[in-house]
Amino acid sequence: MLRSHLEGELRYDFDVVRLWEQPASLFLQYPGLLPFAALGQSADPAEMLRQVTQVGDQIEEPTTQANLMAASAILAGLRLEEDVIYRLVQRDVMQESVIYRSIQRDEKQAIARNLLRGGVNINLFASSTGLSIEEVQQLQQQMNESAQS
Repeated sequence: MLRSHLEGELRYDFDVVRLWEQPASLFLQYPGLLPFAALGQSADPAEMLRQVTQVGDQIEEPTTQANLMAASAILAGLRLEEDVIYRLVQRDVMQESVIYRSIQRDEKQAIARNLLRGGVNINLFASSTGLSIEEVQQLQQQMNESAQS
């Protein structure tokens, strides 16, 4: 229930939900909640992730499917080992995810920063990292600006 105490002030009441106390099967019922299933209460988290992938495979829109599978794999990493996750979740589906691509881009930029600090030729490491020369030059400029601050 919302009540206004003072003009412009709102009060919100909400319940805290502890994912690990909720039955994991609950999260399988709603596609948007699939990533939380591996964190829910279940006797076998790996089996639950397998069920998540089965439900995910039925999602027709490729970007939605990829994003949900990538998010499911990332959150499953809180409970499962990497090899179990990669055995159950198709890598190619995850790689289509904007989340996965964002993580890859961040990793490439971190590598690029280290290479720039080491004085490696821009053309050489642009071709090595897959970043464009323009992206590398932008990183170099950002690094120079942050060093001057």
